[in-house]
Amino acid sequence: MERATNKQKILIVDDSEMNRAILADMLGNEFDILEAEDGSEGVAMLQRHSMEISLVLLDIVMPKLDGFGVLSMMNKYHWIEDIPVIMISAERGSSHVERAFEMGITDFISRPFDALIVHRRVVNTILLYAKQKKLMSLVADQIYEKEHRSSLMIDILSHIVEFRNGESGMHVRHVHILTETLLTALTRKTERYRLSPTDISVISTASALHDIGKIAIPEEILNKPGKFTPEEFAVMKSHSMVGAEMLEGLTAYQDEPLVKAAYEICRWHHERWDGRGYPDGLKENEIPISAQIVALADVYDALTSERVYKPAFSHEKAVEMILNGECGIFNPLLMDCLRDCADEIQEELGNDTALRQGQREMQNVARELHKHEELTASERTLELLEHERMKYSFFAAMTEEIQFEYTVQPSMATLSAWGAERLGVDEIIMDPEHNERAMQLLGKENWQGLADALHATTPGNPVITYDCLINYEGGGRWTRIVARATWSSDEPPRYTGAIGKAIDIHDSRMQMDNLERMATHDAMTSLLNHATAKKRVLERLKERPEGKYALVIFDLDHFKQANDTYGHMFGDRVLVHVANKLRQSIRDGDIAARVGGDEFLIFLECKMEIEPAVERIYTALTGRFENFPISVSMGVATIESVGSDYNALFQAADRALYTVKRSGRGYFRFYDDSMESTLSAISPIDGGQEAPKPAQNEKGEC
Repeated sequence: MERATNKQKILIVDDSEMNRAILADMLGNEFDILEAEDGSEGVAMLQRHSMEISLVLLDIVMPKLDGFGVLSMMNKYHWIEDIPVIMISAERGSSHVERAFEMGITDFISRPFDALIVHRRVVNTILLYAKQKKLMSLVADQIYEKEHRSSLMIDILSHIVEFRNGESGMHVRHVHILTETLLTALTRKTERYRLSPTDISVISTASALHDIGKIAIPEEILNKPGKFTPEEFAVMKSHSMVGAEMLEGLTAYQDEPLVKAAYEICRWHHERWDGRGYPDGLKENEIPISAQIVALADVYDALTSERVYKPAFSHEKAVEMILNGECGIFNPLLMDCLRDCADEIQEELGNDTALRQGQREMQNVARELHKHEELTASERTLELLEHERMKYSFFAAMTEEIQFEYTVQPSMATLSAWGAERLGVDEIIMDPEHNERAMQLLGKENWQGLADALHATTPGNPVITYDCLINYEGGGRWTRIVARATWSSDEPPRYTGAIGKAIDIHDSRMQMDNLERMATHDAMTSLLNHATAKKRVLERLKERPEGKYALVIFDLDHFKQANDTYGHMFGDRVLVHVANKLRQSIRDGDIAARVGGDEFLIFLECKMEIEPAVERIYTALTGRFENFPISVSMGVATIESVGSDYNALFQAADRALYTVKRSGRGYFRFYDDSMESTLSAISPIDGGQEAPKPAQNEKGEC
């Protein structure tokens, strides 16, 4: 039984309903009580609520699974490290108590219960663990932030070097992964170099700075596509000493392991096992193992990456060339390591995602926490964090959402692995506003619109929704961006970036557009239907009541004859032909619709005389279609003569059309008051106009 509140949760595991009720009554006012009637149910609840439970009150003697069985499961899944357990039982034997404490319980309460003792021991235990968890959380947060910032700064600095060097933006990350993989393989093979997990982390991180000295190399040499002259090669080789001297200049940090490792790597990563490298001609184990490993990693990635002077080789070919000595001589022990972990290297590089990078950072956090002996570092907490990151990445891929994070300082966008692959971009995009590919995807107008929407949020109302076209997969696709702006805790708050997701809504948007078009347009002719035309006319009259407007209604003369003679399919083609002619004869701002059957409607606005415009349209509609003569009868009503009421305009135009049809068809006529009383007496001579000849010019400026 669960009682959902915001209080701390206590799980009572006892097969006696009375005991559970007594404990619940004692503690229920202060805590949220979960109850399990046996050990199996207790384990199931721990699986579901392990992150929420603050304490377990556990009976020893129970059916199915007793208290010791529950403790075994809690030890197996590491729950005991985060969730304190108070054993409750009438069994007072020392063996039971001793065994329970050995399995990790925090305290022991015997039955019958004393309310004061139960309450005090429960509260004390929860407070003790809460303080411990808070301290652990603070230390973990600080270490993680330090680790993350360190990685970020090195990535940024390395990106600057690579940007100038014209190399792949992934080179530094690849060298980092290769260095870590090779060092790990080396520790499995030998203990000669006494490398601890912390040493591996430091060397791998320092590898990012291996080519920092290239900042000082002239660009025309750095990016030369052809072979170097001896003079140019001498300048190029100087980058190793330049990088070492730059690090040597950090006098305040010479004792830092990271700086020491970076110095070794910068200076000696071009030395070779046979002494034929530079700058100092070191050989064999005179070369620090850090520099040996990075040298091998650097060569491998250079072979498998495209450069201005060469194409990329395959993984298999690169390994073969290194092992055959085609790229210089390396430590034979490292060659064995390369053979051993060749498949692992390919897998690690193929799985180089932001999630994997985060996992490495979390492993470094775990190593740092183990140094704090005053804390009982809980690896389960870190495992849960990694598990959450894994779930985040998995669900992002399963839901096909492009998830992202954007920071203002530094200007950087980070995408989920699935999203980056879908868009065809790197997971980390520095300065996206000035990144050509990012701007191609989003466009400057959408980027500005999204930025304006995020800047317009407040800390109290930070969420926005923005629909736009993103250019990928060969064209523009409608995408809905749902983002939450992030704000600093300063006064006043500063906008610091955003987190969010981009959801492909293209198919649903197209379906909605199609449904909307079906609801607003005539299926056969693709003109507006009457209801939609009326709505748009009313909107126009409201927006520009001072305009000079006319409403025209026309139908086809002798249309029934076309259907009777040639069939209804031919009649449909006639209607489509007339609709196309109508579209060609009106302006973009005019409104045209099929009213029904063979009857059509036009709403016009003209700056000068309307009659020439009507005459032009009338003439354009008449002619022949597949030897069938097209003739129309047309009635026209103007606002000047009828007023701006739509129904009055439509009725007047309809009366004018009726007048034309009663008088012989085949011409157009404007509505006037005489039509109210003389509909039956109208003829082309005394009541209307003969079918006009094509206009010589288009006066009226319609």
